[in-house]
Amino acid sequence: MSNTSPTLAQLEQKDTFIRRHIGPGKGEIEEMLSAIGASSLDDLIEQTVPAGIALPEPLKCGEGATEVEALSELKAVAAKNKINRSFIGMGYYDTHVPNVILRNVLENPGWYTAYTPYQPEIAQGRLEAILNFQQVTIDLTGLELASASLLDESTAAAEAMGLAKRVSKNKKANIFFVSDDVHPQTLDVVQTRADMFGFEIVTGPAEEAAEHDVFGALLQYPTSTGEIKDISDIIAAVQAKKGIVAVAADLMSLVMLKSPGELGADVALGSAQRFGVPMGYGGPHAAFFATRESYKRSLPGRIIGVSKDSRDRPALRMALQTREQHIRREKANSNICTAQVLLANMASFYAVYHGPQGLKTIAERIHRFADILATGLTQKGASKGVALKHSTYFDTLTVMVENKEDVLAKAYAKGMNLRADLEGAVGVALDETTTREDILALFNVILGDDHGLSVEDLDAEVTTQAVKSIPEELVRTSDILTHEVFNKYHSETEMLRYIKSLENKDLALNHSMISLGSCTMKLNATAEMIPVTWAEFGQLHPFAPLDQAVGYQEMIAELADWLIDVTGYDALSMQPNSGAQGEYAGLLAIQRYHESRGDSHRNVCLIPSSAHGTNPASAQMVSLKVVVVACDSNGNVDLDDLRKKAEEVGDNLSCAMITYPSTHGVYEETVKEICDIVHEHGGQVYMDGANMNAQVGITSPGFIGSDVSHLNLHKTFCIPHGGGGPGMGPIGVKSHLAPFLPNHTVINVETAGKDCGAVSGAPWGSASILPISYMYIKMMGSEGLRRATEVAILNANYVAKKLEGHFEILYKGNNDRVAHECIIDLRPLKEASGVTELDIAKRLNDYGFHSPTMSFPVAGTLMVEPTESEAKYELDRFINAMISIRQEIAKVESGEWDATDNPLHNAPHTLADICDSNWNRSYDRMLAAYPAPEVHRNKFWPTVNRIDDVYGDRNLICSCPSIESYIEG
Repeated sequence: MSNTSPTLAQLEQKDTFIRRHIGPGKGEIEEMLSAIGASSLDDLIEQTVPAGIALPEPLKCGEGATEVEALSELKAVAAKNKINRSFIGMGYYDTHVPNVILRNVLENPGWYTAYTPYQPEIAQGRLEAILNFQQVTIDLTGLELASASLLDESTAAAEAMGLAKRVSKNKKANIFFVSDDVHPQTLDVVQTRADMFGFEIVTGPAEEAAEHDVFGALLQYPTSTGEIKDISDIIAAVQAKKGIVAVAADLMSLVMLKSPGELGADVALGSAQRFGVPMGYGGPHAAFFATRESYKRSLPGRIIGVSKDSRDRPALRMALQTREQHIRREKANSNICTAQVLLANMASFYAVYHGPQGLKTIAERIHRFADILATGLTQKGASKGVALKHSTYFDTLTVMVENKEDVLAKAYAKGMNLRADLEGAVGVALDETTTREDILALFNVILGDDHGLSVEDLDAEVTTQAVKSIPEELVRTSDILTHEVFNKYHSETEMLRYIKSLENKDLALNHSMISLGSCTMKLNATAEMIPVTWAEFGQLHPFAPLDQAVGYQEMIAELADWLIDVTGYDALSMQPNSGAQGEYAGLLAIQRYHESRGDSHRNVCLIPSSAHGTNPASAQMVSLKVVVVACDSNGNVDLDDLRKKAEEVGDNLSCAMITYPSTHGVYEETVKEICDIVHEHGGQVYMDGANMNAQVGITSPGFIGSDVSHLNLHKTFCIPHGGGGPGMGPIGVKSHLAPFLPNHTVINVETAGKDCGAVSGAPWGSASILPISYMYIKMMGSEGLRRATEVAILNANYVAKKLEGHFEILYKGNNDRVAHECIIDLRPLKEASGVTELDIAKRLNDYGFHSPTMSFPVAGTLMVEPTESEAKYELDRFINAMISIRQEIAKVESGEWDATDNPLHNAPHTLADICDSNWNRSYDRMLAAYPAPEVHRNKFWPTVNRIDDVYGDRNLICSCPSIESYIEG
């Protein structure tokens, strides 16, 4: 008998990550290819993708590394970052992430792999955590209505400007006033947004706001340099002239300060970062936004509201703004699609864990250290040319010094970063991580080593002298966080169980596939996620000197090179911190390009009727007029209509926005011709990056002929959706648009446009999640990236083939193939049986699945995108569930089941249903709860029944209901 043991060389072959990421194994791939009638993956791609757009050469992203190799190499890169103690402030603070939240939320796939809660019956845990975030915002800001989170403080301020213009009664005014003591990055983003809207920005001392004919004003409280002043008279003066006042506030300071609402503000906004979310070189961080209830229809982003389910129990859902940009399109309030849900959840859990008294202790400790530092600097500073600019403060001191450069040099030498952009002064911002040793080190840096000061002695002096660094009239007297949820879970045991109880209510990728078309819910591998919580990436301030961020810059540059190769573009900006922000930044680049050529009159954007709703919403944000281009019966752009519309708008054509493969899930044969038509009329082509999972390694936007695209890193490149955010939307551009990429007022971005404003608060957006995409590409390599695309296409065609005998597949391309997603047309069944797409979506919950995308891009349909990460077993389980549901529909069609007394109409079924002693339905309980054998092995129980959306909108409640309301239900 021959020896068949493997050789050492064979044993040493790499255990490639590719086979971990891609669900189907070799044998499964062959079975699926046989089922759809393709001889190989290459054969399938030839049948599916138009030959004219196939890349002539493979990608140049290198050979895939193993998980061990990639982590080791990235760790070495991360080690090049220098983590100084940060006292820079400017809206970014070091913080202690409670370990129970770090491990059980940020590092837990049950929280970070969930999707946006459009299916609320299987997202009640996340919705409760977000509702808690809204309650924190309402309590601390003193306003009536809060959103579920925005992207960052700077973009929240820009959204406040938009709200002010919409609701101000000073309709003829075109000036928005920005106080000269707001954070500089906020002014940068607001100015960029205003330029495109045609608003005039006026800056100056806050006291001058009412001297101008304004529709709104933005004030900072405390100011960027730390001063606390009573702005109530300024607010009243602006409002007396029919202006709207937004106040950018520091969330931790509001624990001790009178709230913006009590001062009279119309809007309050800011960052929740210091509530237990690492700085991460700029993000992701949840922004908070609150306003008056009377402005609820103009509130940007999402709102979580309390409604009721079919058993009259309280139930949570997204209210009012749910997908509003998809419905209102160019009339949408904003183009916000991604929120910062995961980070908002962390901030809300931070508030729950510490409770009102714990937050007061943290805030008072920070403020006490500021008092101690201020007292010492005042006592010893006069003789050393040191003085405080302000006598009031919460945590931030602006210190006037005679030798600023020497002070900064000494600070850097001692591993400390001070704020360096102030004239003749340094800024010192303290936070919850500040220690006594830090205060002494600051004295040494600012006063010299011979200061002779003692923290203990100064503490005693502060106590004895009752220092009034917060004006008495601005000391908070109103209660905060009185709801039971903030006063119950303060031990780790209780907190752990509370987090787990909410996690159990949510269906995420760690339970089953989420087959959402256009959203690409693929594997977020553990090896990709691990670097996110490394201190080398998490503890760096976004405005730290570049020589302290060498590792970040190296990682970002390499990732950018890979993405440039993947997209076929020439340059890339990482700044946009969501896909919609990427759309906005890309359209900005186009408009700036036209203006540079004297073509500022080009103001029309052509958008196919099938486009994502964010496309027209983004277009209106840069003041483009949207002209809709028709699609033919196959879902393709109607070339004749495109030519006609392009000719009609003539020299006014700015651009066209297209999605590829099309929103209908097919590769349009004429895509190059579409680009040519637009270019012939002097326009630019914006290609939506949502469907890049069907392009990578096979074709590319740049090769096809487009000029700019955003990339949803939270789709194609594995950053998880986090329950509705974070996202990242970097943009790739051709060389002629590169000079118009967004830059930053605080940190110059060398690869960006020289005089271009920012679109996000941080220079490289949400930098701390970029290692996820870096690790994905590093481990997949060129071969793996193409294979992922091929298998995504295979999986979609397999699902379509298996279902086509039971449901109508709405659109197909070459050889009856679909791209990476397929659309199931339910309209004929709805007409015949009365069973709706909503019934099917909810019934899928009983089978343990999240519904595919419902009624988009075509009403009455489900759009399925299985991705490459799902194995054949899971695909078959989903297929079998859909076939079983089709058989259930047949029973309604035939009259065997009543039109309303059937498991489809009553889905999803909860334990409360199954355990109800008054079960009075004509179908069996087991059929309701366990409709397929596989469900027995891994049952997911929705915690509420179908939610009444109409009731929720008519009775809008966006704060935490009492615990009794749940019990009574």
